[in-house]
Amino acid sequence: MSDVFVTVEPEGRKIRSIAGVTLLDAFAASGVSVRSECGGRGVCGKCKVFVTEKTRVNEVTDQEKRVLTGEEIKLNLRLACQVRLEGDLTVMIPVESRVRQRRIQVAGVEVALELSPAIRKLRAQPSSPTLLDPQTYSERLLRFLDETYDLGGLTINYEALKKLPGALNASRRDVTATVWNSREVIDVEAGDTTQHAYGLAVDIGTSKIVGQLISLDDGQVVATSSLENPQIIHGEDVISRITFASASEAALDQLQSIVLDGINAVASRVCTQAGVDATHLYEMTIVGNSAMHHILLGIPPLSLALAPYVPTVKSSLNLGPKDVAFHMNEGGNVHLLPLVAGFVGADNIAGILSTGIHKSKELSLFIDIGTNTEVNLGNSEGLLCCSCASGPAFEGAHIRDGMKAVQGAIERVSMDANDHAVHFEVIGGGKPVGICGSAMIDILAEMFRHNLVNRTGRINGEARSKRIRRANASLEFVVAWREETDKDEDIVITQGDIRELQLAKAAIYAGCAILMKHHAVSPEAIEKIYLAGAFGNYIDSVNAKIIGIIPDVPTENVVFVGNSALSGARMALLSTDVRREATDLSRQLTYVELGAASNFNEELISATYLPHKDITRFPSIHKILGNDSRTG
Repeated sequence: MSDVFVTVEPEGRKIRSIAGVTLLDAFAASGVSVRSECGGRGVCGKCKVFVTEKTRVNEVTDQEKRVLTGEEIKLNLRLACQVRLEGDLTVMIPVESRVRQRRIQVAGVEVALELSPAIRKLRAQPSSPTLLDPQTYSERLLRFLDETYDLGGLTINYEALKKLPGALNASRRDVTATVWNSREVIDVEAGDTTQHAYGLAVDIGTSKIVGQLISLDDGQVVATSSLENPQIIHGEDVISRITFASASEAALDQLQSIVLDGINAVASRVCTQAGVDATHLYEMTIVGNSAMHHILLGIPPLSLALAPYVPTVKSSLNLGPKDVAFHMNEGGNVHLLPLVAGFVGADNIAGILSTGIHKSKELSLFIDIGTNTEVNLGNSEGLLCCSCASGPAFEGAHIRDGMKAVQGAIERVSMDANDHAVHFEVIGGGKPVGICGSAMIDILAEMFRHNLVNRTGRINGEARSKRIRRANASLEFVVAWREETDKDEDIVITQGDIRELQLAKAAIYAGCAILMKHHAVSPEAIEKIYLAGAFGNYIDSVNAKIIGIIPDVPTENVVFVGNSALSGARMALLSTDVRREATDLSRQLTYVELGAASNFNEELISATYLPHKDITRFPSIHKILGNDSRTG
């Protein structure tokens, strides 16, 4: 294979690859970031690039002809995943195809807890051996810990054992022993290092990895860092990654290595920020969905995507750093919280822990909205949960001008009643290049409010609005005119986009409806709705009800809880009691498989209407709309 050199504009960066590989793979190997929500399957259309040297790449593929318009092909736009390198060339990544820094949600609610971490650092001064008392170094240390701290039955692990003689000799028998779970000595250091005990709480999201360095001495957050989940190059959604990982053992190894490197990068960043030596990082608690969990452990994830959607293991796990190649104290512990089902993971358990709904008498809905949305309903008397395949529409996939919540995305929208003038807010300020999920909800709600779409989601072609126009035999609504954007073209919502949003919101509401039916309660009985995650935190709750994503509860009873998964991971890091709660929760949660519910299809179809086919389920929205049925 001959070398090929690609100049990537507008940065002017030059990368080396080999003939025959796709441009997307060449980007991935060289660290060039480009959007690829479908993982290189050629269906999302987000990896568009300008390629002018047509003779140095393959011909436009049939898949590109299905995704790109004729005008785009004339302009030399190609899909990076479909372009195969045949010679040196220059490519231009347009602004809408570039990966921008995602807004990361770190803050989250959590209930009060008593500090009881698994890690304790204890000062020890064992006596010296003599000819008359030849007891071993390890026996003397363990005896001291038993007599001084009432820690009988301790063992000492191999890593600590190797350090013990040197630590004793260097400090005149004054050492610090690190004990895990009151069962095992995992580290020994010379002198008093009792104030240097840290842990890392990690949330492995499908789209991002977030970590917080925590002092195990007082429970305070010392540093926080995050990054895009680098697995994203192999697909925006969980199913794409499961498909990739299931192709071969090498593919699974690659995905595992990518996420391990990501977590190590986060750990390195927070330790550097706080001036903490990695040898004083003794424990990690990790949460994520079931697919991220299995891939992290190198467990084939295919069973998660095939009926009956069963994980290989769902109990909590404790692993050594060497088991998963983490950069931390060699004798430390990595704790993974338990799973619930194939598509309900440890992040859901962590979210429940952080909100405390399993201890409350209030009947609550806890919803973590994403490509895969988890819904929980119940209280201290019992909890039901389900997983809704809400799809990637709210992340921008399959939406013409959709994008993630990154700089340049429209995130808030309102509309004037008379002339339908659109007012929008852009993440980071400046001109927009696309629309993120929270704004899509606003746009659809405002269009419905002003009779620009009817209850079936059809754009009203007879409405007197200069923003509604016909394009490619279909109607679309102009959100921002070309001169208002940073992409030299109008930003629009198409009829096809609205259908995608209807399917996504219908899946979420149908999940809520199935759980309410299982619990034999009406929407009026729900006392609180908790919305979790970065996306959920920026939703306008009134607009969410107008289009029918969530049940019609009083707006003041909708609570935004932020990154509840990270909060739960932090709680588990600081309390062994919380870990026991997590285990109990995983056993007690009743999982409802929506596909097996006899009325699921009926609920899904009814929920595609705005806000719902049965308008009586949304009395307050009916009132807001002035009792206008909008059935035209």
